[in-house]
Amino acid sequence: MWIFGWKGPSGYSARSTAEEVTQGIDGTGFTAIVTGASSGIGMETARVLALRGVHVIMAVRNVDAGRGVKEAILKELPSAKIDVMELDLSSMASVRKFALDYQSSALPLNLLINNAGVAGPFALSQDNIELHFATNHIGHFLLTNLLLETMKKTSQESNAEGRIVNVSSRGHHFAYREGIRFEKINNESEYNTIQAYGQSKLANILHANELARRLKEEGVQITANSLHPGAIVTNIARHHSIFNVFSNLGKFFLKNVAQGAATTCYVALHPQVKGISGEYFVDSNKAKASSLAQDAELGRKLWDFSISLTDPKQLGRSA
Repeated sequence: MWIFGWKGPSGYSARSTAEEVTQGIDGTGFTAIVTGASSGIGMETARVLALRGVHVIMAVRNVDAGRGVKEAILKELPSAKIDVMELDLSSMASVRKFALDYQSSALPLNLLINNAGVAGPFALSQDNIELHFATNHIGHFLLTNLLLETMKKTSQESNAEGRIVNVSSRGHHFAYREGIRFEKINNESEYNTIQAYGQSKLANILHANELARRLKEEGVQITANSLHPGAIVTNIARHHSIFNVFSNLGKFFLKNVAQGAATTCYVALHPQVKGISGEYFVDSNKAKASSLAQDAELGRKLWDFSISLTDPKQLGRSA
């Protein structure tokens, strides 16, 4: 962890901001989807990408909040290209509608930033899947699969590298001992909020790694990476009592939102990351995820399990 201003090999540290890591980069002509862009690091990611000339589509559950953010960004950056679209990642129907609407718009897609996340007590999604796993992983898994052809077409036509960025968390270290509880995803009696959140964040890394492997095999010009944004107190942490303590200590140990969005923007836009795929980043530098997160067989098993939940007909053709 490149903390206290110590710079890593990339030249950036935990103190670097999203604006700093994208300084001088021209994203004009790129189009990005940022999920969860109505608050926190998603909002800052959208703002900084727009600042660099990227056409940003804010994929948000609360459209009114999203429009408010859009107006604020346009007030600061009158020439920014920003659109707001509704997306509830806890609902596969909503994900499918979003993807269909996006495809109907005929917009290109260079960057897919899977940023949105939830953390809280036990609950089931509209599709009867434990809410952390449904929102943080399954929703993004389905969204990525549905938009992948659009990304491939954009990359081929523009001859520009597409990038998929999964915002994970160091919390993946606190997943259940076996990593992913395939047979107990909805088991409330053995539920633990921190471990359930960790499981979903572990899934984000495994998803990016397995997707990177498949894209390499296919020979397409699209990368997939994951990252830990840093310890940041945002709305996602409101259900964790320990963050009440962190809030008081935040000025000493936690990142602000501008710093929290740095690694996402770095992985999405920086030329240093060109051609790099299947990696995990912390503080805008390559880092090492947990041993479970590097388990390729677990990643393949998770892929098949995710296909079985989102599109069972494809299971036999998913390898």
